[in-house]
Amino acid sequence: MTQGPARGRVHMPRCAISGVEATVAQTAHAFPRHSHDRFGVGVIVSGGHRSASGRGMVEARANDAIMVNPGEVHDGSPLDERGRAWRMLYFEPSLLAGVARELTGAAAREIELTQPVAHDPLLKRLFERLFAVAVEAPQVPDDLVREEALLELLGHLVRAHATHPAGSVSTRLLGPVARAKARIDDDPSSPLTLADLAADTGMSRFQLLRAFAHEMGLPPHTYRMQRRVVLARQLIARGATLADAAASAGFADQSHMTRAFVRLLGVTPANYAAAMR
Repeated sequence: MTQGPARGRVHMPRCAISGVEATVAQTAHAFPRHSHDRFGVGVIVSGGHRSASGRGMVEARANDAIMVNPGEVHDGSPLDERGRAWRMLYFEPSLLAGVARELTGAAAREIELTQPVAHDPLLKRLFERLFAVAVEAPQVPDDLVREEALLELLGHLVRAHATHPAGSVSTRLLGPVARAKARIDDDPSSPLTLADLAADTGMSRFQLLRAFAHEMGLPPHTYRMQRRVVLARQLIARGATLADAAASAGFADQSHMTRAFVRLLGVTPANYAAAMR
């Protein structure tokens, strides 16, 4: 049985396309500030949703499309006590970059979705078609159907909702924070302290804490916890047991990993494992 956060249900179904993950949610749960390592595109099915995004506070209502970039810090809460329902697809960055390269002929290594919320009926239709053939009907025998639906959606995103920024989040960071981030990224399971990170940057612990939170949008501990969830997710997708994934990612135990998963992603590690197999 799928479990999710209180006051609702968040579920990760299987997706038949490699490099794409799906989420279905109907919940009044408020998600804390976090980011994803993939592009997220979805549609609000019912209710309303408010979130802090890289472009300020935004609101989305039924039939609106919602979008998020890799590394973009955001949160999410319902507009009222009735909650909201939505569907999301999360794409490996290379999928969107590959489509941008095909469309423009340029080396589009870094692209960025420009609108956290958009009322775009065509985007909604393309999303619903892809969701139908990749998630709701994963037994579709012809892979060409899925490939066409994927390329049509990603192509529309690149043409209508994307730009090519000067640099990614990582390259825009200032030196000391970039070094601290890189050390966490290199080994999220490591029991680093603020003193360890500060020693690498030449800052005091207080200076690093303020600078990291300002530039990353999250304090170091929260960012490391998020990276541990990403690491655990990768290990689970490769077939690791939940207990082994928790230990390898630096969690105190499996229940600690489960709490972090649900808090940040809305789904349990067991649900994620089932979706990957």
